Amino acid sequence: MGTAAGEGADRATDRGADARVVVLVAGGPDGPRPRVHPAGEPLLLADDLAAVRGDGCFETLLMVGGRPAKPERHLTRLGRSAAALGLTGPTAGEWGAGIALAAREWGPDSEAMVRLVLSRGPERGGPETAYITVAPVGPHAVRARAEGIAVTVLGRGFPADFAASAPWMLLGAKTLSYAANMAALRHAAADGYDDVVYLSSEGEVLEGPRSTILIARSGELVSPPAEVGILEGTTLGALAEVAEREGVPVRRERLLLSDLLTADAVWLLSSVTLAARVRRIDDVTLDGAYPGVDVAGMVDRAVGRA
Repeated sequence: MGTAAGEGADRATDRGADARVVVLVAGGPDGPRPRVHPAGEPLLLADDLAAVRGDGCFETLLMVGGRPAKPERHLTRLGRSAAALGLTGPTAGEWGAGIALAAREWGPDSEAMVRLVLSRGPERGGPETAYITVAPVGPHAVRARAEGIAVTVLGRGFPADFAASAPWMLLGAKTLSYAANMAALRHAAADGYDDVVYLSSEGEVLEGPRSTILIARSGELVSPPAEVGILEGTTLGALAEVAEREGVPVRRERLLLSDLLTADAVWLLSSVTLAARVRRIDDVTLDGAYPGVDVAGMVDRAVGRA
């Protein structure tokens, strides 16, 4: 397993904005056991299939006050992704031990982004590669939480029922094949936008390249269902539990772009940025009034920030 920041007892006191700690899952007589890997030393072989084919899966979670946010949800989804790819990977307990070591290495003083990575391993043959990286939460995420974002709408090029008819496309898995998502974000940035909302070929709202879409409408919260071929959001799931306790209905419903444009408010939810309110969709500025539902506050409570 692995994670991000310094190195063991010798790590620097001042990590700096770009510091990392990497924890490697090493084999042993009792199964995989985590250890700290020096951040400045190579970790992957040149033919690791994560690097040459994106053949693997990952999860990213937030660490707040030295504690990982909703790790069980992430480990459950990682297990589903690994199964879809035909990978075994460490057990949830073994990943958990790596996360705990990463948290001790990072410390409680600042929020961190924790990424769990599972690769099929070297192309030449050999065991799967599993590691965790930890890094500071970047300024883009902090700014998006505080100020909101402008998004552009892009077509994904396939119908909403494509996941059911083409399971080999792995649309419900969080795979390492992220080149298209990153290209979409660069395309958006070049046009002055912060993020992207994907639509199906029929015009149904899907998800963002790294986020779940949520709207407020008449006092309830609505998000597209997983059946339209999107990744099931762990932040949405945690939010829904808090919302239920606080009497706010959360429903899953197929949405169109018009539903976003006429909603009381729109957010992109993700594990690190958390809740980024959408202020503009292409050339349409959204109503900035309070929608009657404190989504950001409920997300903070769901992940232990409040």
